[in-house]
Amino acid sequence: MKTTTERGTTLAKFDRYMLSQLLVLFGFFALVLVAVFWINRAVQLFDRLIGDGQTALVFLEFTALGLPRLITTVLPIAAFAATIYLTNRLNNESELTVMMATGSSPWRLAWPVTIFGLIAGLMMSVLSHFLVPAAAAQLSEREVEVSRNITSRLLTEGTFLSPSTGVTFYSRAIGEDGVLRDVFLADRRDDSERMIYTAAEAYLVRNNDGTSLIMVDGLAQRLTEPGKRLSTAKFQDFSFDITGLMRTDDAIDPSITYLSSPALMGDWANVATQNNTTTGAVAEELHSRFARAAFCFVTGLIGFATLLVGGYSRFGVWREIVIAFLLLVALDGVRSTLSAPVLNDARMWPILYLPALVGGLTVIGLLWTAAHPGIWRRRLRGLA
Repeated sequence: MKTTTERGTTLAKFDRYMLSQLLVLFGFFALVLVAVFWINRAVQLFDRLIGDGQTALVFLEFTALGLPRLITTVLPIAAFAATIYLTNRLNNESELTVMMATGSSPWRLAWPVTIFGLIAGLMMSVLSHFLVPAAAAQLSEREVEVSRNITSRLLTEGTFLSPSTGVTFYSRAIGEDGVLRDVFLADRRDDSERMIYTAAEAYLVRNNDGTSLIMVDGLAQRLTEPGKRLSTAKFQDFSFDITGLMRTDDAIDPSITYLSSPALMGDWANVATQNNTTTGAVAEELHSRFARAAFCFVTGLIGFATLLVGGYSRFGVWREIVIAFLLLVALDGVRSTLSAPVLNDARMWPILYLPALVGGLTVIGLLWTAAHPGIWRRRLRGLA
């Protein structure tokens, strides 16, 4: 009894040690991957927002709202990388070999990896079901607010802008005092006439009713379509109301991506009608969130089971790492092709769980092979 108790204590300590190492490595790889993907996205977002006259706070807000969706992309990769790294290290240090020599089966050794997979899947569930929809809805609202920002649209020097259909605006330079130099404004909204305004300087003036562009020392040209008559007039100062040019629809188009999962679990037909979509899209959106969490749970076990089958080798386990990576890529590739059938027919939603199911069966097969080393070789010899 004492021996059994000591063995159980040793296994419990090993489980805690392995789980703690997995969580640390998972956090490290997730942080690195999020940073890499974030930098790639931030560069494009920075050029678009700062170039349009937005502040750094707006840039940080937009990047923060995009982080939840970005994290859902890297979580399965981070879980896989953490499991591969730790299993390879335990193999090289013969710790797994020692544990198996003391009577621990591969099924028992996979227990901390299973707990780790459940934690990763739970994190993915919280992100997919609640945080990502909330962040997407908030991001959509902020994009609408930014699109209504007149100053940010016009305070871009050296670029021809089209703030509204039929209107073109250009400013050669913008002074530190906010004065626009060498301004060009073309108004083609009226088919019967076309207006072109040029000015040496211009100012944006806001009032209670809206925003006006005050042009100084310029020229106004009007071309009337009947007869092609051109009229010109010089002016010392001229006020042009640009409030109407920037007016956009304040309403945000409804989308099922902005809804949390509990809101999608009701009547799919009713949800589809309210959001101008189909029941297949609702089913795909809801069950893809559950499927992502299930796939995140399986990824770590795939790496562990594949390397466990390879066992200890003086030449390393690079072959097993490549095999595990190819398995992950194949399952992820299949996962990306299963949305189309569900979009066409909502009753096809169970196929979204196919990658996670195949991955789970693969893990079971690999662990069974690791628990019966040499069985396939013996069977092949028997057949020979």
